Order: sequence, then structure tokens, then C-alpha cells
Amino acid sequence: MSFGIMTAPMQVGYDEILRVWREADTVPEIEHAWLFDHLMPIAGDPDGPIFEGWTLLSALAAQTSRMRVGLLVTSNRFRPPAVLAKIATTVDIVSGGRLDFGIGAGSRPSHPLARREYDAHGLPYHGQADAVAALAEACTVIRRLWTAEAPFDFEGTHVRLTGAFGNPRPVQRPHPPIMIGGRASATLRVVAEHANVWNIPGGGDIDDLAGRSRLLDKYCTEIGRDPAEITRSIFLPVDYERPGVTRGKIAEAADAGFGHFVLGLANPYPDGVAQWVAEELIRRA
Repeated sequence: MSFGIMTAPMQVGYDEILRVWREADTVPEIEHAWLFDHLMPIAGDPDGPIFEGWTLLSALAAQTSRMRVGLLVTSNRFRPPAVLAKIATTVDIVSGGRLDFGIGAGSRPSHPLARREYDAHGLPYHGQADAVAALAEACTVIRRLWTAEAPFDFEGTHVRLTGAFGNPRPVQRPHPPIMIGGRASATLRVVAEHANVWNIPGGGDIDDLAGRSRLLDKYCTEIGRDPAEITRSIFLPVDYERPGVTRGKIAEAADAGFGHFVLGLANPYPDGVAQWVAEELIRRA
């Protein structure tokens, strides 16, 4: 099993997140660390502070040396895919080849506070079917920009590029691992085609999550891909007061076939929280 932490960069200061990441980087049991990708808070004070994910990730990558780093997950609707490929390449280089590239469809009509960040930043808001189709094209384009040896054109429904070329390339070859987050059936088809890792939020009905994983297996089989090539990842919120509850969720998810765990840390972060995670959650999992 692989364990990491996630610190949502909202309602919190940079120094607080940096403290947790620096500490976690010294704890061998914590193998990866994540931020999320929103432009306005989705919890707490709606007018409170929130940091841009990729900029912050690059800063944290420069101040750590061991953990893998990533966003859980990038909104494909916030940045043009070719620009995103360049941003991700930069972070992979800054980190010395430690980037896990997380991406998702973006538009979240199910979350009451998610819609406003599109309107507030002049970004188009699209329905689920359109967003998932755009995600598939984005994954195709980003992988080509990371690997193509010569400029290329791309003419899609959602992405159109002329003379596209990525230089420099990421440190990792052929490219950083791609994590796609989501649970919708259409998204799982994109996961089957493009992802190395699939992530889904946990904490709810484990039978439902296991059913989503089996559906991913089915889609992989349909396109001739071995389902075992895709690591199953789950996000689980940490309960500081009741670590046994969190350990129970970890065990439940592991029994359902999940092996990559992202443990969500709530702010304010207790002193020594990374070591506490290792002692109370990971070593006893």
C-alpha cells in the first residue's frame, strides 16, 4: 500500500502548508503529497483565502526532496491543455522528476460553491458530457506534447493546435504518471484509455466504490487493456479525534482493492501532524 497526504490550500496560510510538507518529507511512510485545484473556497468562508494550485505546487516541490507531488486533481477547464502540459513539465523538472499528474473533467455541477469560480474568472462552464469529451482530448494532447519529437498539429472538437511542441520534456520518461479523478461512467472510459492511476473520493458506501472499480475493469477489458495496469487510489478524510475510524476506512478500502491512499488533513494542522499520521494511521493500517 502507498500512503500520502492532501492539504487543501484554502482558509490557510502558505507557512502552515509548508510546515506540514517539510515535515512529511522527512517521514518515510508518507510517499506522496497533494493539493487540490480550485480558484475559490469550496468550504468555510466563501470569501476566504485560497491559493492557485500549480503555482503553490511548484513552490512546495522546490522545498521538498523525497515525496512525489501532485494536484488532486487539476481542473481541465481552468487552463488550455497545451499550457497545462508546459506547467506540468516545469513542475516535474523543479521537483527532479517527482510529479504525479492529476487531472479531471473540471466542471462540478454537484457542488454548490464550484460553479461560481468559473463565472468569477471568466471561464466557460460546460455540462458533464462536454467536459468529459474535452478531458479525453486534453489527455491525448498533453501526452503528445510530453513525447513528440517534432512539432505537430491537432484538430479536435475541443482542442486545436498548430505547430505544437514541448521543449524541454519532463524528467520522467516517457512522461509523468497520469492520475485521473472521477466516478462517472464516461470519465471511467477516459481513465481506461489514458490513466496510470484512478482516484475517487472515499468515506461513503464502499460497495459503491468497489462497483465503480469493477466498471473500470470492464472498460479496460473492452479496449484490450489489462485492468491491473491502473492503480486504484482513494481519498479519505482524516479524523484527528478518532483515528480508529480512519484506520477502519483504510482497511475497508484495501479489502475492496484500493492500494493508493491519499489522507486528507484538515486545517488547523496539529503540531507534528505528519508524524502522527505515520504512527496512528499508516503503521497500524
